[in-house]
Amino acid sequence: MPRLPPPAALVARADGKLGDVIEAAVLAKHRRRLVAHGRLPCLEPGPGWWAAGEPEPREGCELRVLIDGDEAFGAIAAAIRSATRSVWVAGWHIAPDFELLRGEEDGSAGALLAEAAERVDVRVLMWAGSPVPLFHPTRAETRRAREALTRRTRVRVETDPREHPFHCHHEKLVIVDGEIAFVGGLDMTNLAGDRWDSSRHPARRRLGWHDVGTRLRGPAVADVAAHFSLRWWELTGERLTPVTPPPPLGGHTVQVVRTVAEGMYDRVPDGDFRILESYRRAIRGAERFIYLENQFLWAPEITRALVEKLRHPPRSDFRLVIVLPTRANNGQDDTLGQVAVLKDADDGDRLLVATLRSLSGEREDRLYVHAKVGIVDDRWLTVGSANLNAHSLFNDTEMNVVCDDPALARDTRLRLWAEHLDVPVAALSGREPSAVVDELWRPIALDELARMRRGAPPRHHLLAMPGVSRRSRRVLGPLNGLITDG
Repeated sequence: MPRLPPPAALVARADGKLGDVIEAAVLAKHRRRLVAHGRLPCLEPGPGWWAAGEPEPREGCELRVLIDGDEAFGAIAAAIRSATRSVWVAGWHIAPDFELLRGEEDGSAGALLAEAAERVDVRVLMWAGSPVPLFHPTRAETRRAREALTRRTRVRVETDPREHPFHCHHEKLVIVDGEIAFVGGLDMTNLAGDRWDSSRHPARRRLGWHDVGTRLRGPAVADVAAHFSLRWWELTGERLTPVTPPPPLGGHTVQVVRTVAEGMYDRVPDGDFRILESYRRAIRGAERFIYLENQFLWAPEITRALVEKLRHPPRSDFRLVIVLPTRANNGQDDTLGQVAVLKDADDGDRLLVATLRSLSGEREDRLYVHAKVGIVDDRWLTVGSANLNAHSLFNDTEMNVVCDDPALARDTRLRLWAEHLDVPVAALSGREPSAVVDELWRPIALDELARMRRGAPPRHHLLAMPGVSRRSRRVLGPLNGLITDG
Protein backbone atom coordinates (compact mmCIF):
# COMPACT_ATOMS: atom_id res chain seq x y z
CA MET A 1 0.00 0.00 0.00
CA PRO A 2 1.56 3.34 -1.04
CA ARG A 3 2.59 5.72 1.72
CA LEU A 4 0.60 8.93 1.91
CA PRO A 5 2.58 12.19 1.77
CA PRO A 6 2.80 14.09 5.06
CA PRO A 7 0.19 16.80 5.70
CA ALA A 8 2.73 19.60 5.22
CA ALA A 9 3.56 18.34 1.74
CA LEU A 10 -0.13 18.14 0.84
CA VAL A 11 -0.68 21.71 2.03
CA ALA A 12 2.33 22.95 0.07
CA ARG A 13 1.17 21.13 -3.06
CA ALA A 14 -2.36 22.50 -2.80
CA ASP A 15 -1.03 25.97 -2.05
CA GLY A 16 1.20 25.82 -5.11
CA LYS A 17 -1.54 24.64 -7.43
CA LEU A 18 -3.98 27.27 -6.21
CA GLY A 19 -1.26 29.90 -6.54
CA ASP A 20 -0.65 28.85 -10.14
CA VAL A 21 -4.37 29.17 -10.95
CA ILE A 22 -4.69 32.62 -9.40
CA GLU A 23 -1.43 33.77 -10.99
CA ALA A 24 -2.73 32.73 -14.40
CA ALA A 25 -5.85 34.82 -13.75
CA VAL A 26 -3.70 37.83 -12.80
CA LEU A 27 -1.59 37.47 -15.94
CA ALA A 28 -4.71 37.21 -18.09
CA LYS A 29 -6.21 40.25 -16.40
CA HIS A 30 -3.09 42.33 -16.99
CA ARG A 31 -2.90 41.19 -20.60
CA ARG A 32 -6.53 42.21 -21.20
CA ARG A 33 -5.83 45.65 -19.73
CA LEU A 34 -2.81 46.17 -21.94
CA VAL A 35 -4.55 44.91 -25.08
CA ALA A 36 -7.57 47.12 -24.44
CA HIS A 37 -5.36 50.20 -24.32
CA GLY A 38 -2.92 49.30 -27.08
CA ARG A 39 -0.09 48.65 -24.61
CA LEU A 40 0.57 44.93 -25.17
CA PRO A 41 4.14 45.67 -26.44
CA CYS A 42 4.99 46.65 -22.85
CA LEU A 43 4.44 42.99 -21.93
CA GLU A 44 5.75 41.49 -25.16
CA PRO A 45 8.39 43.96 -26.35
CA GLY A 46 10.38 43.68 -29.55
CA PRO A 47 14.14 43.34 -29.75
CA GLY A 48 16.54 45.77 -28.09
CA TRP A 49 17.19 47.23 -24.64
CA TRP A 50 15.23 50.49 -24.89
CA ALA A 51 11.50 50.88 -24.30
CA ALA A 52 9.53 51.88 -27.38
CA GLY A 53 7.66 55.17 -27.67
CA GLU A 54 8.14 58.52 -25.98
CA PRO A 55 10.29 59.76 -24.48
CA GLU A 56 13.07 58.16 -26.46
CA PRO A 57 16.57 57.63 -25.05
CA ARG A 58 18.45 60.92 -24.79
CA GLU A 59 22.14 61.16 -25.54
CA GLY A 60 24.48 63.63 -23.89
CA CYS A 61 23.31 63.13 -20.30
CA GLU A 62 25.17 62.87 -17.04
CA LEU A 63 23.73 60.32 -14.62
CA ARG A 64 25.14 59.98 -11.12
CA VAL A 65 23.96 57.18 -8.85
CA LEU A 66 23.46 58.25 -5.22
CA ILE A 67 23.65 55.41 -2.71
CA ASP A 68 21.85 55.80 0.64
CA GLY A 69 20.32 58.84 2.27
CA ASP A 70 23.49 60.59 3.39
CA GLU A 71 24.72 60.95 -0.19
CA ALA A 72 21.34 61.42 -1.86
CA PHE A 73 19.76 63.92 0.52
CA GLY A 74 22.98 65.93 0.72
CA ALA A 75 22.99 66.32 -3.08
CA ILE A 76 19.30 67.25 -3.15
CA ALA A 77 19.76 69.86 -0.40
CA ALA A 78 22.73 71.40 -2.22
CA ALA A 79 20.73 71.65 -5.46
CA ILE A 80 17.75 73.30 -3.71
CA ARG A 81 20.03 75.83 -2.04
CA SER A 82 21.66 76.68 -5.36
CA ALA A 83 18.37 77.09 -7.29
CA THR A 84 18.09 80.28 -9.35
CA ARG A 85 14.72 79.80 -11.09
CA SER A 86 12.60 76.92 -9.78
CA VAL A 87 12.31 73.88 -7.52
CA TRP A 88 9.66 71.29 -8.33
CA VAL A 89 9.13 68.29 -6.04
CA ALA A 90 6.86 65.25 -6.39
CA GLY A 91 6.61 62.61 -3.69
CA TRP A 92 4.56 59.96 -1.95
CA HIS A 93 4.78 61.95 1.27
CA ILE A 94 6.92 64.90 2.35
CA ALA A 95 7.39 65.66 6.03
CA PRO A 96 8.34 69.33 6.61
CA ASP A 97 10.48 68.40 9.61
CA PHE A 98 12.40 65.64 7.83
CA GLU A 99 16.11 66.52 8.01
CA LEU A 100 17.91 66.13 4.71
CA LEU A 101 21.02 67.49 6.41
CA ARG A 102 21.68 66.15 9.88
CA GLY A 103 22.96 68.54 12.51
CA GLU A 104 22.10 71.70 10.57
CA GLU A 105 19.48 74.10 11.90
CA ASP A 106 17.97 74.81 8.48
CA GLY A 107 18.49 71.34 7.01
CA SER A 108 14.86 70.14 7.06
CA ALA A 109 12.74 69.74 3.93
CA GLY A 110 10.38 72.48 5.10
CA ALA A 111 13.16 74.96 5.87
CA LEU A 112 15.03 74.31 2.63
CA LEU A 113 11.91 74.71 0.48
CA ALA A 114 10.69 77.78 2.38
CA GLU A 115 14.06 79.50 1.98
CA ALA A 116 14.18 78.67 -1.72
CA ALA A 117 10.62 79.95 -2.22
CA GLU A 118 11.70 83.43 -1.12
CA ARG A 119 13.69 83.74 -4.35
CA VAL A 120 12.46 81.09 -6.84
CA ASP A 121 9.28 79.28 -7.90
CA VAL A 122 8.73 76.30 -5.55
CA ARG A 123 5.97 73.76 -6.27
CA VAL A 124 5.27 70.48 -4.51
CA LEU A 125 3.06 67.58 -5.60
CA MET A 126 2.07 65.03 -2.96
CA TRP A 127 -0.27 62.09 -2.95
CA ALA A 128 -3.42 63.20 -1.17
CA GLY A 129 -3.09 60.21 1.16
CA SER A 130 -5.09 57.07 1.74
CA PRO A 131 -8.86 57.66 1.74
CA VAL A 132 -9.14 54.71 4.11
CA PRO A 133 -7.38 55.59 7.39
CA LEU A 134 -5.94 52.09 7.71
CA PHE A 135 -2.91 53.03 5.60
CA HIS A 136 -0.37 55.81 5.83
CA PRO A 137 -0.19 58.58 4.98
CA THR A 138 -3.85 59.26 5.63
CA ARG A 139 -5.68 62.18 4.07
CA ALA A 140 -5.41 63.97 7.43
CA GLU A 141 -1.64 63.39 7.66
CA THR A 142 -1.15 64.80 4.17
CA ARG A 143 -3.30 67.85 4.95
CA ARG A 144 -1.18 68.56 8.02
CA ALA A 145 2.02 68.25 5.97
CA ARG A 146 0.62 70.60 3.33
CA GLU A 147 -0.38 73.16 5.95
CA ALA A 148 3.06 73.04 7.55
CA LEU A 149 4.86 73.40 4.20
CA THR A 150 2.78 76.41 3.13
CA ARG A 151 2.26 78.23 6.46
CA ARG A 152 3.86 81.69 6.12
CA THR A 153 5.88 80.56 3.10
CA ARG A 154 5.67 81.03 -0.67
CA VAL A 155 5.73 77.26 -1.27
CA ARG A 156 2.86 76.05 -3.45
CA VAL A 157 1.58 72.55 -2.66
CA GLU A 158 -0.99 70.47 -4.52
CA THR A 159 -2.23 67.12 -3.24
CA ASP A 160 -3.22 64.56 -5.86
CA PRO A 161 -6.26 62.39 -5.04
CA ARG A 162 -6.43 60.67 -8.42
CA GLU A 163 -5.53 57.24 -7.17
CA HIS A 164 -7.27 53.99 -7.96
CA PRO A 165 -8.45 52.00 -4.94
CA PHE A 166 -5.48 50.61 -2.95
CA HIS A 167 -2.98 52.60 -5.02
CA CYS A 168 -1.04 55.84 -4.73
CA HIS A 169 1.28 58.37 -6.34
CA HIS A 170 4.62 56.83 -5.52
CA GLU A 171 7.28 58.57 -7.64
CA LYS A 172 10.04 60.62 -5.98
CA LEU A 173 11.25 63.56 -8.06
CA VAL A 174 13.09 66.84 -7.53
CA ILE A 175 13.68 69.15 -10.52
CA VAL A 176 15.84 72.25 -10.05
CA ASP A 177 15.96 75.09 -12.60
CA GLY A 178 14.93 72.67 -15.34
CA GLU A 179 18.58 71.61 -15.44
CA ILE A 180 18.97 69.00 -12.68
CA ALA A 181 16.58 66.18 -11.82
CA PHE A 182 16.70 63.68 -8.98
CA VAL A 183 14.87 60.42 -9.68
CA GLY A 184 14.95 57.52 -7.26
CA GLY A 185 13.44 55.74 -4.31
CA LEU A 186 13.98 58.18 -1.45
CA ASP A 187 11.05 59.99 0.13
CA MET A 188 11.61 63.09 2.24
CA THR A 189 9.69 61.64 5.16
CA ASN A 190 10.12 59.65 8.34
CA LEU A 191 6.82 57.81 7.97
CA ALA A 192 7.48 54.06 8.47
CA GLY A 193 11.15 54.73 9.20
CA ASP A 194 13.96 57.25 8.95
CA ARG A 195 15.08 57.38 5.32
CA TRP A 196 18.41 58.99 6.23
CA ASP A 197 21.19 56.45 6.70
CA SER A 198 24.83 56.08 5.73
CA SER A 199 26.30 53.30 3.63
CA ARG A 200 27.97 51.89 6.75
CA HIS A 201 24.49 51.17 8.17
CA PRO A 202 25.41 51.18 11.86
CA ALA A 203 22.91 49.74 14.33
CA ARG A 204 21.12 52.79 15.76
CA ARG A 205 18.44 51.10 17.90
CA ARG A 206 15.90 51.86 15.21
CA LEU A 207 15.02 50.73 11.73
CA GLY A 208 17.86 51.42 9.30
CA TRP A 209 17.27 52.29 5.67
CA HIS A 210 19.04 51.28 2.45
CA ASP A 211 18.00 53.21 -0.64
CA VAL A 212 19.29 54.49 -3.98
CA GLY A 213 18.61 57.59 -6.05
CA THR A 214 20.07 59.39 -9.05
CA ARG A 215 21.05 62.90 -10.11
CA LEU A 216 20.40 63.57 -13.78
CA ARG A 217 21.69 66.42 -15.92
CA GLY A 218 21.38 66.99 -19.65
CA PRO A 219 18.54 66.62 -22.19
CA ALA A 220 16.56 63.91 -20.31
CA VAL A 221 15.82 66.39 -17.49
CA ALA A 222 13.17 67.85 -19.78
CA ASP A 223 11.34 64.50 -19.79
CA VAL A 224 11.18 64.42 -15.99
CA ALA A 225 9.96 68.02 -15.96
CA ALA A 226 7.33 67.31 -18.63
CA HIS A 227 5.80 64.61 -16.45
CA PHE A 228 5.66 66.93 -13.44
CA SER A 229 4.10 69.67 -15.62
CA LEU A 230 1.46 67.25 -16.93
CA ARG A 231 0.36 66.30 -13.41
CA TRP A 232 0.33 69.94 -12.28
CA TRP A 233 -1.77 70.95 -15.27
CA GLU A 234 -4.23 68.10 -14.73
CA LEU A 235 -4.72 69.08 -11.07
CA THR A 236 -4.76 72.87 -11.33
CA GLY A 237 -5.48 73.75 -14.95
CA GLU A 238 -2.29 75.83 -14.87
CA ARG A 239 0.17 75.25 -17.71
CA LEU A 240 3.79 75.53 -16.70
CA THR A 241 6.31 76.91 -19.16
CA PRO A 242 7.79 73.89 -20.94
CA VAL A 243 11.35 73.05 -19.98
CA THR A 244 13.71 73.30 -22.92
CA PRO A 245 15.98 70.24 -23.03
CA PRO A 246 19.31 71.29 -21.52
CA PRO A 247 22.33 71.04 -23.82
CA PRO A 248 24.41 67.86 -23.84
CA LEU A 249 26.99 67.77 -21.06
CA GLY A 250 27.81 64.11 -20.46
CA GLY A 251 28.45 60.79 -22.12
CA HIS A 252 25.44 58.81 -20.87
CA THR A 253 22.37 57.88 -22.87
CA VAL A 254 19.36 57.94 -20.54
CA GLN A 255 15.71 57.03 -21.01
CA VAL A 256 12.99 58.17 -18.62
CA VAL A 257 10.27 55.53 -18.16
CA ARG A 258 7.17 55.64 -15.99
CA THR A 259 4.00 53.93 -14.84
CA VAL A 260 0.71 55.80 -15.16
CA ALA A 261 -2.53 53.81 -14.95
CA GLU A 262 -5.07 54.21 -17.70
CA GLY A 263 -7.82 56.71 -16.90
CA MET A 264 -5.70 58.51 -14.31
CA TYR A 265 -5.04 61.64 -16.37
CA ASP A 266 -6.88 62.93 -19.43
CA ARG A 267 -3.61 63.41 -21.31
CA VAL A 268 -2.51 59.81 -20.72
CA PRO A 269 -5.83 58.06 -21.39
CA ASP A 270 -4.33 54.65 -22.19
CA GLY A 271 -1.73 54.70 -19.44
CA ASP A 272 2.01 54.18 -19.62
CA PHE A 273 3.64 50.91 -18.53
CA ARG A 274 7.18 51.27 -19.83
CA ILE A 275 8.89 50.39 -16.54
CA LEU A 276 7.42 46.92 -16.98
CA GLU A 277 8.64 46.92 -20.58
CA SER A 278 12.15 47.97 -19.56
CA TYR A 279 12.50 45.16 -17.02
CA ARG A 280 11.08 42.59 -19.43
CA ARG A 281 13.52 43.62 -22.13
CA ALA A 282 16.51 43.57 -19.80
CA ILE A 283 15.71 40.19 -18.24
CA ARG A 284 15.14 38.66 -21.66
CA GLY A 285 18.49 39.98 -22.90
CA ALA A 286 20.52 38.91 -19.84
CA GLU A 287 23.49 36.64 -20.58
CA ARG A 288 25.84 36.71 -17.57
CA PHE A 289 23.93 37.92 -14.53
CA ILE A 290 20.94 39.81 -13.20
CA TYR A 291 21.22 41.85 -10.00
CA LEU A 292 18.08 43.24 -8.35
CA GLU A 293 17.47 45.27 -5.22
CA ASN A 294 13.83 45.86 -4.42
CA GLN A 295 11.29 46.27 -1.67
CA PHE A 296 8.94 43.66 -3.16
CA LEU A 297 9.04 40.79 -5.63
CA TRP A 298 5.60 39.48 -6.50
CA ALA A 299 4.83 40.59 -10.05
CA PRO A 300 4.30 37.34 -12.00
CA GLU A 301 5.39 39.09 -15.22
CA ILE A 302 8.81 39.51 -13.63
CA THR A 303 9.12 36.27 -11.67
CA ARG A 304 8.11 34.14 -14.64
CA ALA A 305 10.77 35.82 -16.78
CA LEU A 306 13.33 35.13 -14.04
CA VAL A 307 12.19 31.50 -13.79
CA GLU A 308 12.83 31.08 -17.50
CA LYS A 309 16.38 32.36 -17.05
CA LEU A 310 16.99 29.91 -14.22
CA ARG A 311 15.52 26.95 -16.08
CA HIS A 312 17.27 27.82 -19.35
CA PRO A 313 20.42 29.73 -18.34
CA PRO A 314 22.16 31.42 -21.26
CA ARG A 315 25.54 30.19 -19.96
CA SER A 316 26.82 27.89 -17.26
CA ASP A 317 28.03 30.72 -15.05
CA PHE A 318 24.79 32.74 -15.20
CA ARG A 319 23.83 34.13 -11.77
CA LEU A 320 20.77 35.84 -10.31
CA VAL A 321 21.21 37.82 -7.08
CA ILE A 322 18.22 39.50 -5.40
CA VAL A 323 18.40 41.71 -2.30
CA LEU A 324 15.12 42.20 -0.42
CA PRO A 325 14.08 43.42 3.03
CA THR A 326 13.86 40.82 5.78
CA ARG A 327 10.30 41.89 6.46
CA ALA A 328 8.54 44.26 4.06
CA ASN A 329 5.98 46.67 5.51
CA ASN A 330 3.35 44.74 3.55
CA GLY A 331 3.27 41.87 1.12
CA GLN A 332 6.10 39.92 2.77
CA ASP A 333 4.37 36.56 2.41
CA ASP A 334 3.63 37.45 -1.21
CA THR A 335 7.34 38.01 -1.85
CA LEU A 336 8.41 34.84 -0.03
CA GLY A 337 5.97 32.80 -2.07
CA GLN A 338 7.52 34.09 -5.29
CA VAL A 339 11.03 33.51 -3.92
CA ALA A 340 10.02 29.90 -3.32
CA VAL A 341 8.96 29.65 -6.97
CA LEU A 342 12.39 30.91 -8.05
CA LYS A 343 14.13 28.45 -5.74
CA ASP A 344 12.13 25.60 -7.25
CA ALA A 345 13.37 26.64 -10.70
CA ASP A 346 17.03 26.77 -9.67
CA ASP A 347 18.81 23.44 -9.91
CA GLY A 348 22.37 24.74 -10.21
CA ASP A 349 23.06 27.25 -7.41
CA ARG A 350 22.53 30.11 -9.81
CA LEU A 351 20.16 31.97 -7.48
CA LEU A 352 20.92 33.81 -4.27
CA VAL A 353 18.25 35.76 -2.39
CA ALA A 354 19.69 37.81 0.44
CA THR A 355 18.82 40.57 2.86
CA LEU A 356 20.74 43.15 4.88
CA ARG A 357 20.85 44.33 8.47
CA SER A 358 22.36 47.22 10.39
CA LEU A 359 25.37 46.16 12.41
CA SER A 360 27.70 47.66 15.02
CA GLY A 361 30.00 45.02 16.43
CA GLU A 362 27.68 42.26 17.58
CA ARG A 363 24.71 44.63 17.92
CA GLU A 364 22.23 44.37 15.05
CA ASP A 365 19.03 46.13 14.00
CA ARG A 366 16.67 45.67 11.08
CA LEU A 367 17.69 47.38 7.85
CA TYR A 368 14.88 48.14 5.44
CA VAL A 369 15.81 47.53 1.80
CA HIS A 370 13.82 50.19 -0.04
CA ALA A 371 16.05 50.51 -3.12
CA LYS A 372 14.69 49.82 -6.59
CA VAL A 373 17.74 48.90 -8.68
CA GLY A 374 18.26 46.58 -11.63
CA ILE A 375 21.62 45.80 -13.25
CA VAL A 376 22.08 43.32 -16.10
CA ASP A 377 25.44 42.17 -17.48
CA ASP A 378 27.10 45.48 -16.52
CA ARG A 379 25.43 46.96 -19.60
CA TRP A 380 21.92 47.93 -18.42
CA LEU A 381 21.01 49.89 -15.32
CA THR A 382 17.75 51.17 -13.91
CA VAL A 383 17.06 53.14 -10.72
CA GLY A 384 13.79 54.68 -9.64
CA SER A 385 10.69 54.39 -7.51
CA ALA A 386 9.09 51.27 -8.99
CA ASN A 387 8.78 48.08 -6.97
CA LEU A 388 8.52 44.70 -8.65
CA ASN A 389 4.85 44.24 -7.88
CA ALA A 390 1.59 44.94 -9.65
CA HIS A 391 1.12 48.23 -7.79
CA SER A 392 4.24 49.79 -9.29
CA LEU A 393 4.17 48.17 -12.72
CA PHE A 394 0.45 48.70 -13.45
CA ASN A 395 -1.23 51.08 -11.02
CA ASP A 396 0.81 53.59 -9.01
CA THR A 397 2.50 56.57 -10.65
CA GLU A 398 6.21 55.74 -10.81
CA MET A 399 9.35 56.93 -12.57
CA ASN A 400 12.66 55.18 -13.31
CA VAL A 401 15.69 56.18 -15.31
CA VAL A 402 17.41 53.63 -17.57
CA CYS A 403 21.00 53.83 -18.80
CA ASP A 404 23.03 51.52 -21.05
CA ASP A 405 26.49 52.83 -20.15
CA PRO A 406 28.68 49.82 -19.22
CA ALA A 407 31.06 51.85 -17.06
CA LEU A 408 28.22 53.34 -14.99
CA ALA A 409 26.42 50.01 -14.62
CA ARG A 410 29.64 48.30 -13.54
CA ASP A 411 30.62 51.11 -11.18
CA THR A 412 27.18 51.05 -9.55
CA ARG A 413 27.28 47.29 -9.10
CA LEU A 414 30.75 47.40 -7.60
CA ARG A 415 29.80 50.18 -5.18
CA LEU A 416 26.68 48.34 -4.03
CA TRP A 417 28.46 44.99 -3.77
CA ALA A 418 31.36 46.54 -1.87
CA GLU A 419 28.88 48.07 0.58
CA HIS A 420 26.96 44.84 1.10
CA LEU A 421 30.02 42.57 1.23
CA ASP A 422 31.94 45.05 3.40
CA VAL A 423 35.04 45.01 1.20
CA PRO A 424 36.83 47.74 -0.79
CA VAL A 425 35.71 48.26 -4.37
CA ALA A 426 39.26 47.42 -5.42
CA ALA A 427 38.80 43.91 -4.01
CA LEU A 428 36.00 43.27 -6.52
CA SER A 429 37.35 45.04 -9.60
CA GLY A 430 38.46 42.71 -12.36
CA ARG A 431 36.67 39.68 -10.92
CA GLU A 432 33.90 37.89 -12.78
CA PRO A 433 30.49 38.54 -11.17
CA SER A 434 29.81 34.81 -10.96
CA ALA A 435 33.05 34.27 -9.04
CA VAL A 436 32.17 37.04 -6.58
CA VAL A 437 28.72 35.50 -6.06
CA ASP A 438 30.13 32.01 -5.51
CA GLU A 439 33.16 32.99 -3.44
CA LEU A 440 31.83 35.91 -1.38
CA TRP A 441 28.08 36.50 -1.59
CA ARG A 442 26.93 32.91 -1.11
CA PRO A 443 29.38 31.77 1.61
CA ILE A 444 28.89 34.92 3.69
CA ALA A 445 25.09 34.95 3.36
CA LEU A 446 24.67 31.25 4.16
CA ASP A 447 27.15 31.31 7.02
CA GLU A 448 25.34 34.24 8.63
CA LEU A 449 22.00 32.48 8.23
CA ALA A 450 23.45 29.39 9.93
CA ARG A 451 24.82 31.56 12.75
CA MET A 452 21.44 33.20 13.23
CA ARG A 453 19.67 29.85 13.41
CA ARG A 454 21.97 28.56 16.14
CA GLY A 455 21.84 31.80 18.09
CA ALA A 456 25.42 32.92 17.43
CA PRO A 457 26.14 36.66 17.25
CA PRO A 458 26.21 38.20 13.75
CA ARG A 459 29.47 39.07 12.06
CA HIS A 460 28.24 40.62 8.80
CA HIS A 461 25.53 42.88 7.34
CA LEU A 462 24.65 40.25 4.74
CA LEU A 463 22.26 37.39 5.41
CA ALA A 464 20.63 34.76 3.19
CA MET A 465 16.88 35.36 3.17
CA PRO A 466 15.45 33.44 6.13
CA GLY A 467 12.01 31.89 6.36
CA VAL A 468 11.47 31.06 2.68
CA SER A 469 8.58 28.65 3.07
CA ARG A 470 6.26 27.30 0.44
CA ARG A 471 3.50 26.71 2.97
CA SER A 472 0.54 29.09 2.74
CA ARG A 473 2.59 31.67 0.86
CA ARG A 474 2.64 30.74 -2.80
CA VAL A 475 -0.97 31.86 -3.16
CA LEU A 476 -0.71 35.29 -1.53
CA GLY A 477 1.19 37.26 -4.18
CA PRO A 478 -1.17 36.34 -7.02
CA LEU A 479 -4.20 36.79 -4.76
CA ASN A 480 -2.99 40.25 -3.75
CA GLY A 481 -2.54 41.16 -7.41
CA LEU A 482 -6.00 39.85 -8.30
CA ILE A 483 -7.76 41.78 -5.52
CA THR A 484 -5.88 45.09 -5.47
CA ASP A 485 -5.31 45.74 -9.17
CA GLY A 486 -7.47 48.52 -10.55
